[in-house]
Amino acid sequence: QDLPIKGGLSSSAAICVLVARAFNQLYHLNMSIKGEMQAAYMGEQRTPSRCGRMDQTCAYGVRPVLMEFDGTEVSSKVFQIGSSFHWVIANLMSSKDTVRILADLNKAFPFAKNDVERRVQEALGSDNREIINEAVCLLEAGDAAGLGALMDRAQDNFDRKVMPACDELKAPALHKVLSDKTIRQWIYGAKGVGSQGDGSAQFLAKSEADAVVLQAYLKEKLNMPSVRLTITPRQTVRKAIIPLAGFGRRVFPATKCVKKCFLPILDTDGLLKPALLIMLEQLFEAGIEDVALIIGEDEQQEFESFFAPLEEEHRAGLSSDKLTCEDRICEMRKHITYVFQNERKGFGHAVWSAREFAEDEPVLLLLGDFLYHSSQSDNCCRQMIDAYKKYGRALVGIKEIHLECASHYGMLHGVWDEDEKLMRVERMVEKPTDDYTEEYLGVVGTRGERKYYATFGQYVITPDVFKELDAEISSDKPSENSEFGLTAALDRIAGDSGLYGFVPDGQSYDIGLPDSYRETVISFCR
Repeated sequence: QDLPIKGGLSSSAAICVLVARAFNQLYHLNMSIKGEMQAAYMGEQRTPSRCGRMDQTCAYGVRPVLMEFDGTEVSSKVFQIGSSFHWVIANLMSSKDTVRILADLNKAFPFAKNDVERRVQEALGSDNREIINEAVCLLEAGDAAGLGALMDRAQDNFDRKVMPACDELKAPALHKVLSDKTIRQWIYGAKGVGSQGDGSAQFLAKSEADAVVLQAYLKEKLNMPSVRLTITPRQTVRKAIIPLAGFGRRVFPATKCVKKCFLPILDTDGLLKPALLIMLEQLFEAGIEDVALIIGEDEQQEFESFFAPLEEEHRAGLSSDKLTCEDRICEMRKHITYVFQNERKGFGHAVWSAREFAEDEPVLLLLGDFLYHSSQSDNCCRQMIDAYKKYGRALVGIKEIHLECASHYGMLHGVWDEDEKLMRVERMVEKPTDDYTEEYLGVVGTRGERKYYATFGQYVITPDVFKELDAEISSDKPSENSEFGLTAALDRIAGDSGLYGFVPDGQSYDIGLPDSYRETVISFCR
């Protein structure tokens, strides 16, 4: 409510997006973010506002979005930034006639009739595309100084090529503040906002402290109120947890002599490895720094034996590639934390046991009886981490399955946001019946077909998930019969702060059932 009215900041677009989102959620319209944007735009066109088509991108919130609008085609893509950027947006306390600006500039399209209109087309066409592409690169690189210089350059180009087409664009208030030498000491660069004119100005401050000083100067010396916008990189995922406690009844009697996570699998590098080693190698390859193994206290010695150095007589007989693997195993121990789950009260309880290890950070959760094989250079763990950095919400890896398999999995229902790659989850149900899945959990694809999606076996668990688990366990009211499940907590998160389902480019392999283990042994190293 503190945005300047008629200042070029499109507060009307924000209101329209909020209305569209409210209807979407209240009446379960199953619109994606892009659908909400389109509904908001159509609604706004029925009001006196003449807000630009791109202003609905505020639907993405405080996230950098590359959005392109070409005729009726709209594309938008969230991207990551390399460091924090501190903007100050000032209300110039002057006047701006947006309707006149847009009317004058529209005269240059579709066909330019003179040199002035040709320069407008050039500035808003090829020049703009080049500037935007460079801006995205600078944002991703975290180069605030470079971006500030680009803002100055973009403003200069606009003034030379576009200003002559409309007297409103001479904007004396804007240009006075852009050239203020006092302001320049606190900023990397500055430019007008939107269609320009004397509405608002944006400044890229050199630091948070500079942004605060700039706001005070604008208010006290120039009588210009302002708002501050700080965009920071999404927190990355540094930690992972793997629940491993339990006997492994379904693969008994093998588990009478070896824990399930130590069952051997032939890896793609030709080495026969315990399943746990394959998981750990993928985690550390993905950039994970610390891993919590959730085990029973009586199981610690078995794990310590695995990470302990070999006796010299055994090392002497190993080939160089196996010696390298042995050294890697010993090095891993430095990054392993044991979390003891002595009461077996369900999967959610196991995850909850690692809450102190997580330390209010997002953590990558792997199931202890699944392996993952990527179809691209980034392994599935890395893909999950990158997806979290991009969207900043609790994340569930998902995969398409046949309907008749639904009763064996946690199933999800939601709406696609990105070409059947990212789903906004609306409901999660643990091991539903086939009939329930068919009636309530089908997800409509881009071509109108219904598909069914189950958990892939990887999650990014955020602090709010731990809070949900804590509340459930404190109440001593298990969500899944006599156990505390993770699915129920994630279902509540989906309805509250939001949950995304992400489809990794790869395949998950189950080692927790005899038939599945046999298939994994046959197929994993192909």
